[in-house]
Amino acid sequence: MIDTHAHLDGEEFRDDLPDVLLRAKEAGIEKIFLPAIDAKTSRGVLALSRQYPGQLFPMAGLHPEEVRADWQDQLADIRSLFQTDVTTPYIAIGEVGLDYYWSREFEKEQLQAFERQVEWSIELRLPLMIHCRKAQNEMVKLLRGYEKELPGGVFHCFTGNAHEAMELLAFDRFLLGIGGVLTFKKSPLPEVLPSVVPLSRIVLETDSPYMAPVPHRGQRNESAFVALVCQRLAEAYGVTSDEVDRLTTQNVLGLFSLAD
Repeated sequence: MIDTHAHLDGEEFRDDLPDVLLRAKEAGIEKIFLPAIDAKTSRGVLALSRQYPGQLFPMAGLHPEEVRADWQDQLADIRSLFQTDVTTPYIAIGEVGLDYYWSREFEKEQLQAFERQVEWSIELRLPLMIHCRKAQNEMVKLLRGYEKELPGGVFHCFTGNAHEAMELLAFDRFLLGIGGVLTFKKSPLPEVLPSVVPLSRIVLETDSPYMAPVPHRGQRNESAFVALVCQRLAEAYGVTSDEVDRLTTQNVLGLFSLAD
């Protein structure tokens, strides 16, 4: 299995990261992707990935909640990390997108920052790791302008309804990231996903340290728990966990270029 989204560079893992990574391996999670949220963490996830080659893989990007008045300076700094003359160590541009849940104070700047990073994706031929909350209409409108050129990506942390899923699946090189919310008692995902989303369009994720699956809900999430997401998906689709593992891993490897 592959955890396509885990913030293991956070303070929450400062004291026991080696143990967290060992538990992940023991649970069958062989690779873990690390999104960044700004210039500092874009460097941090790269350094962490170099400590654990073949297990951790870094991304670089500016998260929408981190878009402030200095967003252009942040983007210039992040862009300098991508080496255009050699293979970049980063596997994706992320975590990027739009988030109007808490505030629309920097709505225009979020759109501009997201569009700039979408253009990087096309230029560098790197997939996008997209965060979207309370902004799907705006996100879809922006992406449609670049649809034919985009190399693809992941709509991270999908928790929507069937209509929203179908709207995102219209971007045929993109996948839906499914995490711990799938296991929550009141989640509609176990019914929504099999009705409209083929397993060939799903990847597994945790979003560690957030949104731990049942029975760990409310605790710190970690990559080992992606196995619980895999199991719940298998139940929802009426297949084995091994089949979900095989297909979702195949989906990841078809989208991301990984150098062990």
